[in-house]
Amino acid sequence: MNKPNNKRRKESQEKIEKVFINLLQTKEINEVTVTDICKLSKLNRSTFYANYIDIYDLADKVREKLESNVADLYKDEIERSYNSNDYLKLFKHIKENQLFYKTYFKLGFDRNFKITKYDTNLTKLYFNDQFIDYHIEFFKSGLNAIIKHWLNNGCKETPEEINSILKSEYKGRIKD
Repeated sequence: MNKPNNKRRKESQEKIEKVFINLLQTKEINEVTVTDICKLSKLNRSTFYANYIDIYDLADKVREKLESNVADLYKDEIERSYNSNDYLKLFKHIKENQLFYKTYFKLGFDRNFKITKYDTNLTKLYFNDQFIDYHIEFFKSGLNAIIKHWLNNGCKETPEEINSILKSEYKGRIKD
């Protein structure tokens, strides 16, 4: 019985994703082949194609998985339309999943990420509720730059230290 979420299928997907992510650490996406993935994961091509259309579909699935995991970190806040500005849990997640995040940035997915919920109370307080789209873009770019730099340095600093750096850059605008 081939149910979409059976254990064997999930294990195959995990193997494929892991090999794909590891290959992307030394290759560009257009250099990665289904043959490479199948050979290294010891799975058949039919198994790959039962789960993914092609390499780019696999990349999209990896992106969706990571974005879903991050959304789960903030699920309660998203549901209540509340922003705690708790980036420490994000930094802990990044440290635990460095290869996923390196892959996310390498594939340029961060350029397409949109902040859909923004704490308008803070923008009213600090920016007179003006030019919100510019503030969002500035914050997103700065946060991405900090994360990329941290990842490129092997996440040597603790998540707490990175959180402290972020807070110092926003001079008290992020609550403790």
